[in-house]
Amino acid sequence: AGFVYAPLLGDTKPEPDRVRSLSAGAVFRDCENALVATSGASVPGGVFCGPEMVVIPPGSFMMGSTTGYSDEQPVHKVDIGYRFAVGRYEVTQSEWRSVMGTDPSGFKGADRPVENVSWADAQAFIGKLNARTGRTYRLLTESEWEYVARAGTTTEYSWGNDIGRGNANCRSCGSRWDNRETSPVGSFRANGFGLHDLHGNVWEWVEDCYKNSYSGAPTNGSANTTGDCRKRVLRGGSWSNNPVNLRSANRFRGDTGSRVSFYGFRIARTL
Repeated sequence: AGFVYAPLLGDTKPEPDRVRSLSAGAVFRDCENALVATSGASVPGGVFCGPEMVVIPPGSFMMGSTTGYSDEQPVHKVDIGYRFAVGRYEVTQSEWRSVMGTDPSGFKGADRPVENVSWADAQAFIGKLNARTGRTYRLLTESEWEYVARAGTTTEYSWGNDIGRGNANCRSCGSRWDNRETSPVGSFRANGFGLHDLHGNVWEWVEDCYKNSYSGAPTNGSANTTGDCRKRVLRGGSWSNNPVNLRSANRFRGDTGSRVSFYGFRIARTL
C-alpha cells in the first residue's frame, strides 16, 4: 500500500501529532517537518520518511513461561495501559542507510533487516531518526516486545504451539533462507497486530537490562533498568537458531557493543 501525505497546517506552527487520532492497527510513517504519511497514495519524491509503524492497542497479558528456560519465570501479569506504535518490520538496510549513511550488514539487500548492529548502534540510529522527524522513537521494552509478539495469543508462537513450515526464518523452519541468511522483511504472514518477523530472521534488541529472572520485573510495560546493564535483552530468535529460541517467551542477552550477523532491531514510538 502507498501513503497519503499530510502537509503542515500553517507556516510557522508545527503540526499536532496526527498519529494520536489513528485507530489501533493503522499504519503510518513520520516524515520531515512534522509531516505524517498514512495509508493511501504515494509520498512525494525527495521527502524523508521513517519506517512503517503500526498503532498498538492497550491490553494485558501473562509474560513468561512455566515450560521454558528459568529466566522466563516467574510468569507474571503485565498491564500495557497505553497505546504505542511499533515498527511493522525490523529496521531494514535501506532505512538504516537513509539515516546513518552506511550499511554494516553482511547479508546485503535493501529490504533485508540491518544486522551487525549493537544496542548502542540502535540507539544512535534512533537519536538521528528523532532529530529528522521531531518525534519520540525508542526501542521496545521487553514486556512490550512480548506483548506485541503474542498479539493476544498464549501459545508458543503467535500462530500456535508448533513451528510448522514456512512461518518464519530459522534453523528447521522450512523456508529457503533457513540457517543460511536473513530473509526480506515481510516474507511471512503478519501476526494479529499486523507485525511481521517477530519470530526469527534477526534477534531484536530491546531497551531492558538483563536479569536472569523476572523477580521484581516491572508490570506496567516499562523497561527493567536494574541488573547487568552492560548486557541488554534480545528477543525473537534468528535465521540460525532452533525453533525453541523463537518462542514468544524466549529471552537472550548480549553485550551492548556486540555486533553479529543475527543482531538487528525494531523500533517503537511513544504516542
